Amino acid sequence: MRNLLIAFIIIFIGINGFSQQLKFKVTGIQDTTVHLVKYVGSKLYYADTAELKNSVVTFDGSKQEPGILALFLPGQRYFEFIYNNEEVHIETKSPNYVENMVVKKSKENKLFLEYIKKIKASSKKGVELSEERKAIDPNDEEAMTKVTEQLDKLNDEVISFQKNLVKENPELFVSKVVKMSSDVDIPEPPRNDDGSLVDSSFSYKYLRDHYFDNIDLTDDRLVNTPIIQRKLEYYYSKNMLLQHPDTLIKYITRVVDTIPTGTMMYRFFVSHLTSNFEKSKIMGMDKVVNVIVDRYYCARDGEGNFKGYWMDQEKLEELCKDNKTRLRLVQGEVPPNLILPDSTNQKWYNLHELDNEYVVLFFWDPECGHCKKETPKLQKLYAEKLKDRNVEIYAVGKATGDDFENWKAFIRKHNLSFINVGVTEKIYQQAKENPYSLVPSKTTIESLNYQDTYDIYSTPRVWILDKDKKIIAKSLSVAQIESYLDRLQGFEDAEKIIEEEKKSEDGKVEK
Repeated sequence: MRNLLIAFIIIFIGINGFSQQLKFKVTGIQDTTVHLVKYVGSKLYYADTAELKNSVVTFDGSKQEPGILALFLPGQRYFEFIYNNEEVHIETKSPNYVENMVVKKSKENKLFLEYIKKIKASSKKGVELSEERKAIDPNDEEAMTKVTEQLDKLNDEVISFQKNLVKENPELFVSKVVKMSSDVDIPEPPRNDDGSLVDSSFSYKYLRDHYFDNIDLTDDRLVNTPIIQRKLEYYYSKNMLLQHPDTLIKYITRVVDTIPTGTMMYRFFVSHLTSNFEKSKIMGMDKVVNVIVDRYYCARDGEGNFKGYWMDQEKLEELCKDNKTRLRLVQGEVPPNLILPDSTNQKWYNLHELDNEYVVLFFWDPECGHCKKETPKLQKLYAEKLKDRNVEIYAVGKATGDDFENWKAFIRKHNLSFINVGVTEKIYQQAKENPYSLVPSKTTIESLNYQDTYDIYSTPRVWILDKDKKIIAKSLSVAQIESYLDRLQGFEDAEKIIEEEKKSEDGKVEK
């Protein structure tokens, strides 16, 4: 009996073609090759290809992941539909695919089409009313009120439509898509006895804290829609959150900590946030990236595996090792101490013991082209402004091998009067033979290995430390150092000594 049942299932599938058939009839276009495309976030990727013959094309849905898919047609045009592991039969006609669409099979898509048409019609009406309001005389309060009320009514109708669809079809995927697209309901703000607001920022704070309430972050299907990425990008932009590393980290952890590890949703959020803040040009965003890597890639799950499950394990181990170093070099942290000698090897300078209001920590190489330009500027800034303002420069130069003489010659040539230290050739050879002849009597292993300690693989590199030796800024040009310290010390209007290099449209520095 069991074998007969299996045979029947095989025959049934064979007769009907695909077990989850995606069938489309598109009239008005010639036979051609068409593509099934899928969303991963807001990006579209090819998912399958087939031939449209006699207006009909069929795909095997079992090869696809649930989400919003689209049929990509000639002329760079496409229409979207819901796929949730069910058969889908849709008919339409070129060129107005949505207006002419009829869903023959798929409850999900009957509702999805109804929703799309409702939104499209409401948007069109909304644009018309908005244009009408612009044309009204501002002094005509009656006409202005009438149009505004019509717009409010239109908005209420859309919200009501969305809520009813979700309420009446809780088991369907389309309901989650519609709910995710909907704005969060913000309650009326609390008021004092006299009617004044208890907190004028109540609505903003409520939205900030409940922004993801309409999104099921445990449902991986939502990753395969264009909506999730738009929501994510808006929330972590300046439109919603202060672009400060500590603020962003707070609200990243608040959200991502609720997403199950090992899911596509987890991977999407973590990967997208990492990529987004790696590309940021705002100072301090490296801290956001380092915390994300530490907490969501390198941390271990309950079974002892890295949470960044999608990465190659060897590369992930290397990333986590490097990230431990970088976590100590972000804003708000006290970086590792350095105790290094000057060019005479007689005097050793302890970074953490410098008694200055601010310290500029500067790593450079006498043979580095950019260093040759920036270091003399730094000397000029120090001599003419910073020294008198209780700002010291702790400059660590590359001073081993042939670079030792080049380093000393550069210091003499440009009269570098700030603190110049390095692992000199003599100290390097002594440490190479027996590091403990220097450690801990003179210095530390971290100081001798400062390139690894501070992740110095290119120069120049800059950190600014406050009086407590906490990092307050990093990765600045000399002109930016001047502007930053002027502002910090209350001399924002002071005449600038160093002019910032201007870049042309092709990105090259103008001379």
